[in-house]
Order: sequence, then C-alpha cells, then structure tokens
Amino acid sequence: MKSALRACACLCLLAAAPAAQQPGGAPADEWRQFRGTPNLTGVSSSAPPATLKVIWTHDLGDVIDSSAAIVDGAVYVGGGDGDLVALDLASGALRWKYRTGNLIGESSPAVAAGTVYIGDLGGLFHAVNTKDGSRLWTFQTASEIKSSPVVVGDIVLVGSYDAHLYGLDAKTGRLKWKVETNGMVHATPAVQNGVAFIAGCDSVLRAIRVSDGKEVYQIDSGAYTGASPVIEKDRAYFGTFNNEVLAFDLSARRRLWRYAPDDRQFPFYSSAALGGGRIVLGGRDKFVHALDITTGKPAWTFPTRARVDSSPVIAQGRVYVASSDGRLYVLDLETGKKISEFDAGSGLTASPAIASGRVVIGSQDGIVYALG
Repeated sequence: MKSALRACACLCLLAAAPAAQQPGGAPADEWRQFRGTPNLTGVSSSAPPATLKVIWTHDLGDVIDSSAAIVDGAVYVGGGDGDLVALDLASGALRWKYRTGNLIGESSPAVAAGTVYIGDLGGLFHAVNTKDGSRLWTFQTASEIKSSPVVVGDIVLVGSYDAHLYGLDAKTGRLKWKVETNGMVHATPAVQNGVAFIAGCDSVLRAIRVSDGKEVYQIDSGAYTGASPVIEKDRAYFGTFNNEVLAFDLSARRRLWRYAPDDRQFPFYSSAALGGGRIVLGGRDKFVHALDITTGKPAWTFPTRARVDSSPVIAQGRVYVASSDGRLYVLDLETGKKISEFDAGSGLTASPAIASGRVVIGSQDGIVYALG
C-alpha cells in the first residue's frame, strides 16, 4: 500500500509540474536573447497557436531590424531610430524608453540579472536597467555594432565591425579581453561549454574561450559569412555568402557536408534553427530550406515572395519564419506544408521571438506585433 501511495504521489507531482524545456531550446516563458539560447538553436518550448492573430501592436516609428527579447512579462526591442523600449507582454503598453543616441541596426537585446544589453550603429554598447530603463554603463567600440550580445556568467560578449569580439564585465562594462579577427564581426557568437564560436567575414570559424579570450582553434570555412552559427554538441551549422550551408565536426575540425542548390545561386544570410533532426533557414533565393542534419540533404523547401533574411524559430513541431514579403509563415517542421500565414503589410527582416504562447516581431514600417 505504501509503495502504491508513493507511486501515486510521484505521478501527481509529475502531472502538476510545468512542461519540460525542449532540449536545446529556450524555456516556454522567456526568450532572453537572439535565437533564444547561447548556442543559438532558435528553438522555443512555448506553444503558440498554429494560426496567429494580432494581440496588440506598438508603433516605434522607424524601421525595426532588431529582434525582441522576452523576460518576466516584458518585451525588449530596439528601433531603428535608436530607442530601446520595454513593452508589457500582455498589453503592449510602454514601460519605459531608453535613447541610445545612435541608430540601432540588427543588434538584438539580451537580458540577464536585471540588465538588458544592446549595441548601436555608432559602435556604442549599452547596459540598461530592466526596471526603469536607466543607463548602467556604456562601452565604446571603434565601429558599428550589428552583432547581438550573449551573456555567459559574469561576461557579456559582443562583436563589432572594428574586427573584434569583446568580452566585457557584465556588471561594470570593464574590458576583460578582446580578440581581433581579419574582418568585421557581424554575426552573434554561439556559446557552448565555455567556448564561443564566431563564423565571420574573414571566412574563419573561431573557437574562443570565454573566460580569458584565448583562441582554442579555428577552422577555415572558405566563405564569407554573415549568419550566426548554431551549435549542438560537437557540430556547427551555418549558411554563407557562397550560396551554401555548411556543417562542421568540431572535434575533428573538418567539414561534414555542404548543401548548395544547383538551380539557385543566392546567399544564405538567415541564421539556422535546429530541431527534430533538421536545420531550417531562409535564403535570399526567396525559399525556406529544411535540411537533414546528418547528411545535409534537403527535406523540403518552401517558397515565399521575397528573400528570407529573418531567422526562423521552431516551436512544437512548427516553424515560424518571416520574409521580406511582409508575411510571417507557420510551416509544419516535418513536411514544410504551410499551416497559416500572417500578413504584416510591410517587410519583415527581424526574427520572431516566442514566449508564453506569443510570437513577437517588428516590421520595416516600425510596428511591433504580438501575435497569439
């Protein structure tokens, strides 16, 4: 009888427990940074609807290339006019506005320990208090910042067009180290097991130790890269401007496979999402591509009406991906079949952020959409 009672109690606890975080993905109630997690998987454990409707909108007044972060019921997003705003996830009401003093490009906010971090096109990196939008500190780089920050413990990482990846003290902004590359650092670093990986404009995939900025190794990718890598265990995946998608074995330091459509020669700028044994990314050929992670062979492609620079998110067996045609598409991860689409009426180059059953994305005409 006691064994039966213990078993029953265990089952009750399991039933009452919240849904488990999807392996490699962001928790269901938050999206702390670009691509959701430090290894940039682009996967959410949340369950947004298959057919999306507008919950609220907020007009920032200028183009939005920055992707949102969602933490503790607040949405953080940067507008092209240089404003970083905090919006209420439930209502869209403005909580606060922080003026960077420069334009904001693709750098997307990251949130950790009561601080939101973002870079601007003047090369200035900002740390802002999440409670009231007050400035905590800034750090000046020598050129524009389009890379998105990643917080690892007490260090925040960010790349600059001055050809450096910076490791800064997350609390004070003090420079801990910087690593010089042979080209602009456009992409966001992916982090796994204390090592940051950047695929760059110098055609090199670099592995850099987060604690001290020491380069562990590098792999020649052979191609200019604007996309951020996605890392899973000892594998790295990213698209290039050589009209290809590459997979690397990080342990053996060698390429595993190369995908290059024969009939379409366009760059891959979108950063890949990884889930269900597939990587999914957009191309400037106007298609969304899903590839088998083992072989690199295409599982399916989906046509849009314009190039796809936005990076997709995988959630509950569905792909949420935006296109410059102004539509946010919901696709079946297994088949690529379109489930639904939402027409924003203006181009979408920012990437969706998913948390608490909602999809948040900004548009080229300055509107932030919360869909659910």
